[in-house]
Amino acid sequence: MSETHEERTPAAGRGDGEAVLGAAELFDGVGIDYERAFGRLPAQLAAVEWLDGRLARGSRVLDAGSGTGRPVAALLAAAGHEVTGVDVSRTMVELARAQVPGARFERGDLRDHTPPEEGYHAICAFFPLLMMERKEQVATVRRMASWLVPGGLLVSATVPADVEGLEITWMGRRARVSSFSAEAYLGLLRKECGLEVLHHELSVFRPDVPGGEPEEHLFCYARRAPEGG
Repeated sequence: MSETHEERTPAAGRGDGEAVLGAAELFDGVGIDYERAFGRLPAQLAAVEWLDGRLARGSRVLDAGSGTGRPVAALLAAAGHEVTGVDVSRTMVELARAQVPGARFERGDLRDHTPPEEGYHAICAFFPLLMMERKEQVATVRRMASWLVPGGLLVSATVPADVEGLEITWMGRRARVSSFSAEAYLGLLRKECGLEVLHHELSVFRPDVPGGEPEEHLFCYARRAPEGG
């Protein structure tokens, strides 16, 4: 599991004394430890490199679930792009602003985000959905696809699993997650959003934390149809 957006569900009490946290509380608590654990994901770095190689300098890019700002926003801002990061965690936004002054960061929920009138040339959405309900995930991916200019690119990642409202322990904290199988997520991009999937791959990553468990990740590169396409 990685950066997620869900602050509308308050922490729920549990009989064992632990609370199930919403994303804002969870990532406020995780803070910089998230970057230490997930900041060198090889498949993520490859996706950002692929994206940068296809963007004109100065492209408008949304980092959806921007976390600490590193590595995604930092790499894209250093490459000369106009990067906007959105994250539900106040702590994450504060860290990102301090660490990546070349990008703009705002605290907010993807479900409420208003894109620029001109749209985005690209969107990075690395694990921003997992703490939303499935129906909210579908609606959010549709919205993100609509924010892309014709020919715009979406690079995204998720933890593929056929689960809804599953309680887990992640980085020492209780959370409730939902996701889709790899096949269903690819169908969401293609059928629900009308995107062309250019590349997808499954990989396994072990977070750099004591006792970190291997996670399966699905990375996808997709494109909105160009004008007249």
